[in-house]
Amino acid sequence: MYNLISDLSIIEASSFVASPSAGLYCAQMGAEVIRVDQIGGGPDFRRWPVTDNNDSLYWENLNRAKKSVALDLGKPEGRELLQELVRATGQFITNFPSEGFLSHQTLAEGRPNLITVRVMGWPDGSPALDYTVNNAVGYPMMTGPGPEPVNHVLPAWDLLTGAYAAFALLAAIRRREADGSGCEIRIPLSDVAIGTVANLGGVAEMIYEDANRPRLGNAVYGLFGRDFVTADGKRTMIVVVTPRQWANLVAALGIGEAVANVEAERGVSFAKDDGLRFAHRDALFPIFDQAIAARNHADLAAALDAAGVVHSAYRTMLEAVNDPALVGDNPIFGAAPNPSKLIYPAAGTFASVPQQERGAPSSAPRNGQHSVEVLSQRLNLPSGTIARLIDAGIVGTSQ
Repeated sequence: MYNLISDLSIIEASSFVASPSAGLYCAQMGAEVIRVDQIGGGPDFRRWPVTDNNDSLYWENLNRAKKSVALDLGKPEGRELLQELVRATGQFITNFPSEGFLSHQTLAEGRPNLITVRVMGWPDGSPALDYTVNNAVGYPMMTGPGPEPVNHVLPAWDLLTGAYAAFALLAAIRRREADGSGCEIRIPLSDVAIGTVANLGGVAEMIYEDANRPRLGNAVYGLFGRDFVTADGKRTMIVVVTPRQWANLVAALGIGEAVANVEAERGVSFAKDDGLRFAHRDALFPIFDQAIAARNHADLAAALDAAGVVHSAYRTMLEAVNDPALVGDNPIFGAAPNPSKLIYPAAGTFASVPQQERGAPSSAPRNGQHSVEVLSQRLNLPSGTIARLIDAGIVGTSQ
């Protein structure tokens, strides 16, 4: 946690991954992020993984460092309170539909310089999920050996969209500081996905080639990289990205003569050309398979480390979580109280600021934990009015 934007307050009304992660990134940099949910929790409040008590570990970690206001959004008075909180604050992150009571036009009637960042599925407002957008842009048909598609379990488009939304919010605030104007920024998941495909050259490649890439399994497109199995059965990924790494890898494995023979037979040089190494992988992979299969993983890893070659053994997530370098001794993790009452390392901001002390990760709120505080401070509601709203079931508080 850092206090880089501690003067910024944001209302968040969202669910699932993309929109809440935008608020999380802002909160980790010091912003006051006030998440507004339905009393009892929104549609993602019990999303798996959950504990035996049905506490969502997903929700608990995507909403660290935020405040929670609980309202009955099914009632007009609850919706009006959310509208007033947005107008009073001036910054809003949401994945609610672009029309309705949280439309930017409606909200801006009471706050012309309001900035709304709206995460969407498709630009026309149609719903989409990471897994369906990923299918739409073609990656599952490029993954694995084929012919069946392979879905990725990491919601990459959600996470990219969340990060882009946080960036877009700060960009809009910079413009407002210059000219006083507000705006709505719409960020469709599908546009983040296909735009990223384009940024990586994929659109140009498809137009130029007029054909799909071949399915490569675990080989890396355009580079020398693949998974190999050591003598003791360890599967490890090795990737070469520089001429020096290539020379050092060949030397570490003692296969210089065999590689030179391939170069002579095919009239090529692999020393400085990633593409040639990839194009002639049919001749190179068997040489590396044989050399690596003769080495135990520990010896191989030591040799590759000494040579500056990028490699990593495959392991389970349980093994990764118990790796001191990744978690136990990693300063991004720390202790924080959790609504689930479980004790485990909590992640804070991924970035580090050497000139500032890193704050400890914060806990996630309980549903409605800050309802009274926020309504009192943001809307100047007297305690009697808040008590009436609680008694009427319009406002919820944590127990």
